[in-house]
Formats: sequence, C-alpha cells, structure tokens
Amino acid sequence: MRVIAGKWKSKILNSPKTNKTRPTLDRIKEALFSIITPYIKDAVVLDLFAGTGNLGIEALSRGAKFVYFNDVNYEAVKVIYSNVQLTNYENYVKITKKDYDKCLKSLIDENVQFDIIFLDPPYESKIEEKCLNTISDSTLIHEDTIIILESDKEKIFNENIDGLCLIDKRTYGRVMLRIYKREEYK
Repeated sequence: MRVIAGKWKSKILNSPKTNKTRPTLDRIKEALFSIITPYIKDAVVLDLFAGTGNLGIEALSRGAKFVYFNDVNYEAVKVIYSNVQLTNYENYVKITKKDYDKCLKSLIDENVQFDIIFLDPPYESKIEEKCLNTISDSTLIHEDTIIILESDKEKIFNENIDGLCLIDKRTYGRVMLRIYKREEYK
C-alpha cells in the first residue's frame, strides 16, 4: 500500500498485522481520486472507518487541508498514527478511536463540516444506510460535500437516502464505489 500522487507520491504506508482491516487497493484508490480530484484542494475530510489512514493520507498528499481519522479498532488507530508520522502530517489531522455513531455525534456537537467524507465500513457490517442517514440529517455536510461509500458489490441496502442524491456508482472487481451529494445541490 502506497501513496499514489501528490507530496508523498510512492511513499509506502504501514498496514496492521490483522485481517480486520481491509485497505482500499491502489487501483481502486487511483480511480476514486481521479473522480474526486476537483474536490480535494483545501478540503476538510472525514475518514470515518479509516483502517490504515490510506484514503485520508492520500487526500492530504494531494492538497486537502485537514483530515479527521476515526476507527474503532485499536490496532488500526496505532497504524494510522504511524502512517501520519511517516508523512509528517501530525499538524493536519485529528485521530479518534470511537464507534462510528459516537464519532459522528461528537463531530456534530463540535459543529464540524466536511468537504469530503470517506465511508468504508467493514464489508460484513450492515450499517451503510444508517450511516448515510445520520450524515444526511446532520450539519456535517454542506451543498458541495461529497460522500464516498465503498462496499462489496454484492451488498444490498437502500441506496436512496432522503436528502442525498447518488451521483455516481462504479464497480471495480468486487468493490463498489457510490458517490453522494446533498439532494438539492445535484
């Protein structure tokens, strides 16, 4: 796993010694970032199920302003810290270890708004719809926010979320990327 482009291009990142974390593959990350390039410069980013910090660090390398990393797994959080140190981004991140729902509620209470939100929950979980609904009903997003949901292509859930519009959907092998924006701002 490596940084694809930007300031830290080709930098090798650490991975946890566990199978509970599934980093986004380089080819999928490359495709994703080619889609969201116009949104990255000076963006405030949430990497909610951060795992290794792979997506948030890629965003920082490409010009994002600040990234909030969160993961509930202790080993994953340790790897995120080590990858942030490898890339010298300590002053541009906040790392938390919380359940995703508690993290979202905490960020709402802090009045944080995001330009980009990465959602890559464990494939076996059934929280995509709940997560999207919580974000849609919150102040975490503004008219230009994009939300990227990565899941197994076989995952079935209600993609039609009140307040959000599915603007793009792409499949790469067994991975599906869904990109949402606020409905009224398609």
